[in-house]
Amino acid sequence: MCGRLSFVTTKEKIREQFGERLELGDSPLQLSYNIAPTQQAYVILNENPEVLDRLSWGLVPHWSKDAKDAAKRINARSEGIAEKPSFRLPIRNRRCVVLADSFYEWQREGKQKLPFRILPANGHLLALAGVWDSWKKPDGGLHRSFAVITTTPNQEMASVHDRMPVLLNTPQEVRRWLGEMPLEETLDMLRPPEDDVLSLYHVSEKVNAAYNDGPELHVQLP
Repeated sequence: MCGRLSFVTTKEKIREQFGERLELGDSPLQLSYNIAPTQQAYVILNENPEVLDRLSWGLVPHWSKDAKDAAKRINARSEGIAEKPSFRLPIRNRRCVVLADSFYEWQREGKQKLPFRILPANGHLLALAGVWDSWKKPDGGLHRSFAVITTTPNQEMASVHDRMPVLLNTPQEVRRWLGEMPLEETLDMLRPPEDDVLSLYHVSEKVNAAYNDGPELHVQLP
């Protein structure tokens, strides 16, 4: 599972990693140390891969009657994703890249769940593979939302949790994910990354509450 994200970066770093042509807009970036389900996060959509967009986290399928179950669809398991009603259309033609500087995961220690911050070992931003959809609200407006695709863990993540996000670790993988390709090739990308590409450390349990949002959430604890 991937249940919390962090997005603390600069436009310069985004352009350096994702290309100078990526349109970031004139407004300051909306930074957050603790992005929770149903909140907005930054994504790049396959329908407009030169624009950084913001969508709601928790996929609402286009055929939904309402958005009440959005928080149940923050993740899409890679296994069987092509057959599941909520994701079978998006995985084919509505893919996105979710940007974050890190994500949080909880390790079980008896009855306790210890939060860890997970980030790229090379200092880059994370590019998470995702799917998105657009739902027509009763008032006629459009609600665009996304889910992060998860897979089995690599070596370092296995010590914390049995699931992890699918990572797009190179510019070539990002471009491929946002481009057109057969379903078989798409599904082939939904695998764990190589070992030793991530760094992780224990952080404060303040991250458990979505209303906590500050640099103290990134501080390493013993």
